[in-house]
Amino acid sequence: MSGLLFVVSAASGTGKTSLVKALLERVTNLHVSVSHTTRGQRPGELHGVHYHFTSKDDFLAQVQQDGFIEYAEVFGNYYGTSQATVRQQLEQGHDVLLEIDWQGAEQVRKIFPDAKQIFILPPSQFDLRQRLSNRGTDAVDIIEHRLSCAVEDMQQYVHFDYVIINDDFKKALHDLESVVHASRLTTLQQARRHAALIEKLLRPES
Repeated sequence: MSGLLFVVSAASGTGKTSLVKALLERVTNLHVSVSHTTRGQRPGELHGVHYHFTSKDDFLAQVQQDGFIEYAEVFGNYYGTSQATVRQQLEQGHDVLLEIDWQGAEQVRKIFPDAKQIFILPPSQFDLRQRLSNRGTDAVDIIEHRLSCAVEDMQQYVHFDYVIINDDFKKALHDLESVVHASRLTTLQQARRHAALIEKLLRPES
C-alpha cells in the first residue's frame, strides 16, 4: 500500500471536525473515511457524507464479519470505520484520514502501526465547556457528562505521534497541514511515489 493513513483524535468539543474540514479544502489527495454510526441523524447531516447512519443490528452484524478497522461505543452509540474501504483507498495510492476517538485510534494502531496519529487539545477546560454549550444540539445533562469524560480522554494524548493545541484556529490548521506534508516527504514515501523518477536519476548515462 502506497497511501498514508492519518488519524485525528480529540476530546468532544475540541474543534477537530472544523480543523479536518478546513484541512481537506487545502490539501489534495487526502480522503476522509466516512464512519458508520448508530446514533441519530442531526439537523444538516447527510447520509454518506457526514456518517453512514445504520441500525444497531446491522452494525453489530458487520462487527461479527470483521468489517471494521475500528469500532467503539460512545455515549450509548456505536461508531466504526470500514476496513474494505480504507484498504482500497490506500492501495490506490490515496492518503486517508480517520477522524475518530482515542479508543478507535488504539485499535487502528494495532492494524496499521505506521499510521500517523494526531491528537488535538483545547487551550483550557473553560474553552472546552464553552464550545460544547455553543453547539446548541445537546441537552445540559449530555454536555455535563461529556465534560466529565473530557479529562480522561485528553490523558490519551501520550499515545499519539503529534499533539496540536487548538487555541488559534489558523495556527492549528497550519500545524495540522504541516504534519501531512512532512509525512509525505519521508524517504520511504518519496521512493514509493517517485520510483520511476528516482530510477531514471540514478541510472548511469550511456
